[in-house]
Amino acid sequence: MKYYSTNGKSSLASFKEAILKGLPDDNGLYMPQEIPELTSSFFRDIDNYSLPEIGYKVIQPFVDGEIPDSILKSIIEETLNFEIPLVKVFDDIYSLELFHGPTFAFKDVGARFLARSLSYFSKKSEQKLTVLVATSGDTGSAVAQGFYGVPNIDVVILFPSGKISYFQEQQMTTLGKNITALEVNGTFDDCQRMVKQAFLDKELIEEMNLTSANSINIARLLPQSIYYFYGVAQIPKDKRQQLVVSVPSGNYGNLSAGLIARQLGLPIQHFLACSNANDTVPKYLETAEYKAQSSVQTISNAMDVGDPSNFQRMLNLYSGSHENMKSDITGYSYSDRETREAIHQVFNKTSYVLDPHGAVGFLGLKEYLTNKAGKGIFLETAHPYKFKEIVEKEINIELPPVLSFDELQKKSSSFSSKFEALKAFLLEK
Repeated sequence: MKYYSTNGKSSLASFKEAILKGLPDDNGLYMPQEIPELTSSFFRDIDNYSLPEIGYKVIQPFVDGEIPDSILKSIIEETLNFEIPLVKVFDDIYSLELFHGPTFAFKDVGARFLARSLSYFSKKSEQKLTVLVATSGDTGSAVAQGFYGVPNIDVVILFPSGKISYFQEQQMTTLGKNITALEVNGTFDDCQRMVKQAFLDKELIEEMNLTSANSINIARLLPQSIYYFYGVAQIPKDKRQQLVVSVPSGNYGNLSAGLIARQLGLPIQHFLACSNANDTVPKYLETAEYKAQSSVQTISNAMDVGDPSNFQRMLNLYSGSHENMKSDITGYSYSDRETREAIHQVFNKTSYVLDPHGAVGFLGLKEYLTNKAGKGIFLETAHPYKFKEIVEKEINIELPPVLSFDELQKKSSSFSSKFEALKAFLLEK
């Protein structure tokens, strides 16, 4: 399997080259040269496969022997060593809970696969890597935990000061060792811009082995396709027709992974791109005009992205056609007030606890199914406890703690939003 750039000006890359570089030289994003449809027998028997078995079937064509099959199976088993249950919330509405991993967020799947794949390649080459990542909340904690203590790999995480939850911040700033957290005086878009500039800077490229752990890295994104298959495998067979999947969306890696799952043959009829006030993509779907905007801070902070990187991949999957994309994807956006009301109302009716991101996904699914026949899955992307201050106000119940940071000391540095400061830091490091 070869990987090409969405900008079409870089040479084809192997799986190893694509994940080690993170970004192509032309500032595009890597995409697989082909997305092969999986066999009919796999879909016929999908109910009988375990989560790691499904994971191997989905990922193996994209790795294509660059990691030996036996090692790849071990990597996937280690990556997916927690459950991803499908939970019925209302008739014909299900929650796919992606928060049962070590950092209680969906990004554990991609981060753990990427960490283990990079570790395999770095051990073979004996070259030290520096993983550079920007986060709007959950990516940083998942990457920090996934790479913590991995030999030959240093991690530098950029996060926007004051714009993520206490729980998220503590998860990525209390580790130390090979994990460095930089608290940027700016927005997530500033952090993401600095990371992209780093990968295009000739001096940094010559001096350091840089790679990315954001969803701009194809090995972070591809494993996220796995849980779409596992979600469908858990839904009753008689409810798999006219299936709609609602994806709370920020940088749109998760939705891109779902679209790839669909091209692999997964029977999903329609996707919903659900955002908070950062509604760049829903507006594009409505108007056919893409207008990047400055990100706005919301209670669903992991989706506070005004210029999502993975929109390039979405466009690429549809050959630039707005009409074709709109036929498969409907966009919605919701305010903080609507998000809070959804948490409150769903709990009062069902005792199910939504986090702010899952609430946005639920709202989109509910609105879509009001006017159209079908069954739906929304992605519950983070544990509600990560946003306990917000959630507890709406459900009037204290959530039991999932992890305590009381004895852990924060280790992070206040940092400029200027690329020159990041470059100097990396070269000195």
